Amino acid sequence: MESRLVIYNTLTRQKERFEPINAPHVGMYVCGPTVYGDPHLGHARPAVTFDVVFRYLKHLGYKVRYVRNITDVGHLEHDADEGEDKIAKKARLEQLEPMEIAQYYAHRYHQAMDLLGCQRPSIEPCATGHIIEQQQLVQQILDRGFAYVSNGSVYFDIEAYNKQYQYGILSGRSLENIKDASRDNLDGVGEKKSQADFALWKKAQPEHIMRWPSPWSDGFPGWHCECTAMGRKYLGETFDIHGGGMDLVFPHHECEIAQATASMGHQAVKYWMHNNMLTINGQKMGKSLGNFITLEQFFTGQHPLLEKAYTPMTIRFFMLSAHYRGTVDFSNEALVAAERGLEKLTNAIGDLERIQPSAACDAETERVVKSLRERCYDAMNDDFATPQVISCLFEACTVVNKLVDHKATICADCLKELTEVMHLFAEDILGLKAEKSGSGDEREAAFGRVVDMVLDLRARAKAAKDWATSDKIRDELAAAGFEVKDTKDGVTWRLNK
Repeated sequence: MESRLVIYNTLTRQKERFEPINAPHVGMYVCGPTVYGDPHLGHARPAVTFDVVFRYLKHLGYKVRYVRNITDVGHLEHDADEGEDKIAKKARLEQLEPMEIAQYYAHRYHQAMDLLGCQRPSIEPCATGHIIEQQQLVQQILDRGFAYVSNGSVYFDIEAYNKQYQYGILSGRSLENIKDASRDNLDGVGEKKSQADFALWKKAQPEHIMRWPSPWSDGFPGWHCECTAMGRKYLGETFDIHGGGMDLVFPHHECEIAQATASMGHQAVKYWMHNNMLTINGQKMGKSLGNFITLEQFFTGQHPLLEKAYTPMTIRFFMLSAHYRGTVDFSNEALVAAERGLEKLTNAIGDLERIQPSAACDAETERVVKSLRERCYDAMNDDFATPQVISCLFEACTVVNKLVDHKATICADCLKELTEVMHLFAEDILGLKAEKSGSGDEREAAFGRVVDMVLDLRARAKAAKDWATSDKIRDELAAAGFEVKDTKDGVTWRLNK
């Protein structure tokens, strides 16, 4: 199939037409969480970003295999080659088995991503379930002369690799810059040929809980190995998209490229995609800064920096209001604005059911409706420009509001088109679902019928020139949060949430 979609490729630093290797099949690998703590905003952004990519590619007709890993071993403190595994440390502190920690926080992660409206990936492999594949990868790199064994650990030989290939191709860093940056790092001193070399397999110290037998030592794989090994296992030696946060470009994804090339003689990934970072009130999020907020705290409002609770769809909407390659700064003011924007969109979609078609459209309505679908596609095809999609949908919301207030007219065909496009892009592609208060669809419908009945009583009072009763009903409805508008063609109402 011919694709109009263009994607910004971090590897080439330019937008490229999306042409899958084996269309209509698409392979997409996204780096998932290290499960040793509650999910936070840093977990949410790549999940939402690549959920939209997943949804849109499927909508275009591609058969997508979406693989997202769970890191449950090998992720050391400070992402270095020394230190304590983050999951093992948490297990030691809480006196639990490491797999209890991993299982608990993986479940918490899934719960939060479900609330954010993220579809589950096709495959979600765990690092601990693929130790054999990682050992095979290490052996292949050793066999091709790009790694060495030192004191039971195995290190990637960057000098040897760089003589034949180029290390730093993704991040744009030169080998000399990488060496300079690593001179102050004493991790593994005495074992590595160069401090820039990274661990493929680490020999476990006696106190290390998580360990597996290998030809080199009882130990555990380096953090970078899991994605290379599992991506190849489930997507093949070459696949289309590898995604993750921009903070993973170096060293993680740079090391992945080196490992794949060293083991196979060629790169594995065609398009590298990276979402940008999150800040809170202009500062990087971090526990040491006191601005670290988990998703559960956002959903409940239980954090000193939060003025109120924010729903999962508000968080999702706010993320999609910025391009995935742009930074996102969270503040209460910005989230309140997102809350209002989401309400505007969901109200308009709900109001579509109340609109009665006319014999013809007015010119402005016809212009907006007939161009809406194409403009939304143009935005999505331009590297998933979700802010532009939302802007187009807001223009459609203005049309809906005019139609509800009987200030515009729409024919049946255009009403059908408007309804289809707004549902398609807002719900199916952007994943923005109306959040119910728990009353259910049947109770919502009954609620609407009661309001209509009260307004009918008000209309009878007006017809009888009982202005006191008419005004009292209107004022009581306003006090309860209902906005009632009298127009020349009748009366309209909505609930101001």
